[in-house]
Amino acid sequence: MLMEEVFGKLQEYQGILTRRVEIEREIDEIPRALETQTELLSRIKKTYAEKHQEFEATEAKVRELKGSLAEAEGSREHAEKAMDGITTQREYEALNKEIRDSGDKEQSYRKDLQREERSLAEAEEELRKYESMIQSQESEITEKTAKVNLDTTEKRNEIASLRDEEKKASEGIDSDVIFKFERIIRNKQGLGIVPVRGVVCTGCHMILPAHFVNEVRQGNKIIFCPYCSRVLFHQETPEDAGDVLSEIESGSLSDLEDYIGEGEEEADDENDDDQDKDSRDDSREDSDD
Repeated sequence: MLMEEVFGKLQEYQGILTRRVEIEREIDEIPRALETQTELLSRIKKTYAEKHQEFEATEAKVRELKGSLAEAEGSREHAEKAMDGITTQREYEALNKEIRDSGDKEQSYRKDLQREERSLAEAEEELRKYESMIQSQESEITEKTAKVNLDTTEKRNEIASLRDEEKKASEGIDSDVIFKFERIIRNKQGLGIVPVRGVVCTGCHMILPAHFVNEVRQGNKIIFCPYCSRVLFHQETPEDAGDVLSEIESGSLSDLEDYIGEGEEEADDENDDDQDKDSRDDSREDSDD
């Protein structure tokens, strides 16, 4: 397979794979909105339980005040009836005091009862609102759950279809290259193969070593960017066609000079080692003589 065909297949594969990765991320995101609403429902139910406890406490207080009020009314009425049978001033003063005390208690209990009954009515209205909210949230969650399941199924079917397309698009390409390419797509926001512009990788915008650019221009094998790991290919454009060769040639000569310099140093080191070895051999021969 020609490298141009390989690059074309990788670009086609990139488009399909990018779409699959997007759908997989969408599938991961789908339940999160539902989870948020479920958490909201849980908080509403918790608040409702707390409000219901307050309602029950107020209801119990209302019952207690009603009992106390009835007792005070009964005490006052009993004292008032006893007034008809008194015979002394002392009995009159005692009954009169009992009537006044019972009346004061009665008024106090009635006032407290009215206050608590208002609170009870407000609490009851609030409970109804929370019950309505809970019912509405549960209904929405049920509908969304059904929609989530449907959307997830549709997206999984689309992923299965895309995998078939990926298999066709990547046919003939080395499996190791495909494995690495998929990792690049996932980590590089859907961009795994990019052209070289002049001596610059258009994926990461780093200046490439000249020998990389030369190899990319030759197009004899798959070259990965040493900085961003993306696959590189040559794509000459009218605006940079005139300057590319000069940039590469100047860069190549520079690299070549560095390489030659390193080579010469290594060669000098090797010559020094050989000379040292010859000197040691000559010394041994002199000693033997």
